[in-house]
Amino acid sequence: MGVKLLLAEDNDLNAEIAMVQLEELGIHVTRAANGKEAIKIFADNPPDTFNMIFMDIMMPEMNGYEATAAIRAMQNRLDAHRIPIIAMTANAFAEDVQASLDAGMNGHLSKPIVMEEVVKTIARNLDS
Repeated sequence: MGVKLLLAEDNDLNAEIAMVQLEELGIHVTRAANGKEAIKIFADNPPDTFNMIFMDIMMPEMNGYEATAAIRAMQNRLDAHRIPIIAMTANAFAEDVQASLDAGMNGHLSKPIVMEEVVKTIARNLDS
């Protein structure tokens, strides 16, 4: 796929499983262990380094909503406003999906992640 993905996931096992599955699809994954680290990795890399961000919602230090808002608020980075940010969470109720969208995210994936849905989500968000 040639996609470069920033994965914000605090749970080591969840991150490892997701990384293995994503890398099997040819996706290059950089992991952040929490929201603050996701912001730092995004900010420390040149614009357009990443094609997409998968953002866990429940993380220590800074949750996914706060991290998304901080990335979207970066004034000096045009890519901060357009990069697709996809929520990854066990919370799959309609209000959780809406909360993700309200926070500036582009989509929502329920955990445990289903690779077919991941592929569809990546394709849908990279085509736009």
